[in-house]
Amino acid sequence: MRLILENGMIFQGKSFGAEKATSGEVVFNTAMVGYPESLTDPSYEGQILTFTYPIIGNYGVPANSKTKEISDFFESDRIHVRGIIVQNYSHEYSHWNAKKSLGDWMKEENIPGIYGIDTRMLTKILRDKGSMLGKIVYDEENEVEYYDPSSENLVDKVSCKEIIEYNYGKKKVVLVDCGVKLNIIRELIKQKVNVIRVPWNYDFNQMEYDGLFISNGPGNPDYCEVTVDHIREAMKSDKPIFGIGMGNYLLSKAAGTKIYKMKYGHRGLNQPVRKAGTNVCYITSQNHGYAVDQEFLDDDWEPYFINMNDGTNEGIRHKTKPFCSVQFHPEAAAGPTDTLFFFQDFVKML
Repeated sequence: MRLILENGMIFQGKSFGAEKATSGEVVFNTAMVGYPESLTDPSYEGQILTFTYPIIGNYGVPANSKTKEISDFFESDRIHVRGIIVQNYSHEYSHWNAKKSLGDWMKEENIPGIYGIDTRMLTKILRDKGSMLGKIVYDEENEVEYYDPSSENLVDKVSCKEIIEYNYGKKKVVLVDCGVKLNIIRELIKQKVNVIRVPWNYDFNQMEYDGLFISNGPGNPDYCEVTVDHIREAMKSDKPIFGIGMGNYLLSKAAGTKIYKMKYGHRGLNQPVRKAGTNVCYITSQNHGYAVDQEFLDDDWEPYFINMNDGTNEGIRHKTKPFCSVQFHPEAAAGPTDTLFFFQDFVKML
């Protein structure tokens, strides 16, 4: 197999997973663990994922067991990446919870993988040139065309199509599904609330609820203007609003600021963030390719968190109303659980 980048660079490798050509935006993740969670994260829709950790597949894949229709170990009901790039694929696996190999799972889901690639060199190229389009092919270079995930509304592809209710309490939380990770739902359920999961473009303002939660999701937030309009309407009340990932973009757009595409984004489990105005820092799980331009925040809003590696914005909050959002993933899965308290704090405000 070959990996071909849009700048013409070619990497030779070997196949594992489904035997098919694919294309998408080539990005990298620096996590050492958590590939089942990453591959099922809807925020990776449309992307070919490079793992910088050299050995992938060594602990296999768990069974897709469910508790009350929610997967116990995966972040959605399918793999969302278009392909996987690794240095060394482990054909043998060992883990108490493993039921199959990574390669077998990818074959079931029709997802190709390529190994034997110098992922260190590839990552340096992506850091230098920025994330770029690429394709994985077997024979001819024109087996597939380059696919640009920013060319379509990916949130619409991964959002639920109808209202789903998880009734675990009296307080009602509307969860706007922009590509929600299931661990967000698990963490809200732990707080004993009634979660009403609605499609990304649903007008939730016609509903009675106690709090609004805006999920993570893939792609360009500019496709979600209808959601921004609904959030802007919700901001006229004092009901708590909290956003994660895509939710941070959309709340920020509703607050009047701008979003820009990052050179190569943040994808990993060890991104340090600092709470603005303090020396309090957290290690966070992240997966995003855009960022909020906090320079455009008006006087009612302020930066909430700042990335300590590059100084980019990692969240905003309203100065007087219970509205805030973060760019990182407090629900982890996989990743550090330093910021799980956000779920408790949100429910306390209801």
